[in-house]
Amino acid sequence: MNAQRPAADAPDDLPFERAMEQLEDIVRRLERGDVPLDESVAIYERGEALKRHCEALLKRAEARIQKIAIGPDGQAAGTAPLDMD
Repeated sequence: MNAQRPAADAPDDLPFERAMEQLEDIVRRLERGDVPLDESVAIYERGEALKRHCEALLKRAEARIQKIAIGPDGQAAGTAPLDMD
């Protein structure tokens, strides 16, 4: 298959914002419907890898988010894990 890939960067090396830009570009190209089948399959596979990468980055970010605990006097009294439920 000699389909052109959107970018040679491995998804694991990309920051979230760049991965999302590439994923959005892939979606636009596929939605246009003018991409040859073999290239569509290649960029779809790239999109799936980018999607998994973005999901993993978001999950790690969520795990790091903490909420500020407020004491009875209304002042910050520390932090606690953020309830994601």
